[in-house]
Amino acid sequence: MFDLEKIKKDSDLTVKQLRHIEEIIKQDYPYDEMMFELHFLRVIKAIKKGWITIEYLFAESHSYPSKKLVTA
Repeated sequence: MFDLEKIKKDSDLTVKQLRHIEEIIKQDYPYDEMMFELHFLRVIKAIKKGWITIEYLFAESHSYPSKKLVTA
């Protein structure tokens, strides 16, 4: 749906950082490629605009359990 390769290239993030972001988002959307791409794009945009730092994103990713780990 989105040109993720262009988004990755334009992000100025390292391959390792991009992979980590992908892993974080895949935890919430493992079977929905469109939602994964949309949220990936939104996270990259937020980082580029300075709304969030990569360090904050990575730190917060350890604070929240994955949706699949939450039980009723």
